[in-house]
Amino acid sequence: MALAVVEHLRFSYAADAPRALDDVSLELREGEHVVLLGPSGSGKSTLLRALAGLVPHFHGGVFAGRVVVGGRDTREARPAELAGTVASVFQDPEDQVVMSQVANEVAFGLENIGAEPERIWPRVEEALQLVGAAHLADRSVHELSGGELQRVALASALALRPRLLLLDEPTSQLDPEGAEAFLDAVRALDCAVLHAKHPLYTAHEPVFACRLRGIRHAYGDRLALTGASLEVRRGEVVALTGPNGSGKTTLAKIAAGLLVPDEGEADHAPAAYLAQDPGRHLVTERVLDEVALGADVSRARRALEQVGLAGNEDRHPRDLSSGERERLALAAVLATEPELLVLDEPTRGVDPERKDELRRLLRAAAPERGTLVVTHDLAWADEVADRVVSLGMREAVRA
Repeated sequence: MALAVVEHLRFSYAADAPRALDDVSLELREGEHVVLLGPSGSGKSTLLRALAGLVPHFHGGVFAGRVVVGGRDTREARPAELAGTVASVFQDPEDQVVMSQVANEVAFGLENIGAEPERIWPRVEEALQLVGAAHLADRSVHELSGGELQRVALASALALRPRLLLLDEPTSQLDPEGAEAFLDAVRALDCAVLHAKHPLYTAHEPVFACRLRGIRHAYGDRLALTGASLEVRRGEVVALTGPNGSGKTTLAKIAAGLLVPDEGEADHAPAAYLAQDPGRHLVTERVLDEVALGADVSRARRALEQVGLAGNEDRHPRDLSSGERERLALAAVLATEPELLVLDEPTRGVDPERKDELRRLLRAAAPERGTLVVTHDLAWADEVADRVVSLGMREAVRA
C-alpha cells in the first residue's frame, strides 16, 4: 500500500497566475527513496509543499486534484496534523532554526507535536547520533558551519520519526565533502525519502554518480564477486578490466542498479547500461523510434547526431550494418541523459576508426556524467579512461 499518493494535482499560487503544477501524479511507498529532478521553476518545491500540507493551507492559491499522505487527505489534514508523518528539510537551514542551542532546536519539533516529556531527550540524542552530530548538542546554532547546521536540520526532522522525509535542495549550499556526508546520513534512513534537486551537476553536489563497497554476489553456488569496491566520480571515465570470469559484468550491473548485491553497500545515481552485443536487442521498426523509446524526439535526434547516424532516422534498424547497430544502441542509452553511463565491452568487434570515434565521444561527454567502461582492450582503455581499475589488482591512474 502506498504511503503517499498524488492524483492529477493542479496548483497555482493565485487565480491569475500560471500553474506551478499541472496534472501531476505520483506514488511513494514505505521506505522508498526517490529523487525528484527538474530545473528551477518546474514545481519541485511546490510538490513537496503539497505533500507537507503547506499547499494549499499555508500558501493559499488554487488547488485541484488529490494528495493523500499516510491515509489522510491534505485538503482536510493541516500541516500540524501531518507533522508526525511528514518532515521537511529545506535549502536554507537558517530559515528553519528557532532555538539558539542545538539540542533545544532538535527538541522543538517534538514539543510542538506534544511528545511525552520523558521521551523527548532520548529522541533528541538518537537523532543527533544518526546524523553524526551528537558532539554538537551543546553548541550554539549561530556558531555552526553550513554543513553542521544542515545536519542539525536533518536531525530535527528525524527526531519526529517521520514516515516521509521531504528534502528540497538540501545540499545546494554545501561543499562536496559536506554534501556527501549529508547524503550518506540520508541513505542510511529507513523512512521514505523524496529528494528534490536540479538535474545538472554543480560544484555543490556530491562528486560520486556511483559508490560500491564490500560487494559480494553469487549466482547460486557460483561466487562472482567478494569484497569488491568501486567508485565512479562525476566527470570521469573509469575502465574496468580483468580476466574472463573475474566479475566485471556483474560489478557493472550492480553499479547500474540492475543487480542487487548479496552483501555490501551500493549507492548509485540514475544509470543507463549498454550490454554486450546491444544490436541484438533492437525492437522497433524505425531508427528514430528506437532511440526515442527512452527519451523525447528532440533528444533522440541529438543522440543520433552524436554517434554519427543523423540522416538515418527513417531506416529500419535491421538494415543498418553491424557497427551502425552498435552505435544505434549507444544513441538509445545516451538519449536518456543518465548520470552514470555503463558500457560493457563496447569495442568488441569494432574497427580502429570506430574505436577512436567512441573514445572521442566519451571524452567529450565526460564532464556531463560518470562513465564506467568494461573492456578487455587495455590499449584503448588507457587512451579513454581517467582511471583503469582491474579486479583483483591495484588501479592505474591516467597521467
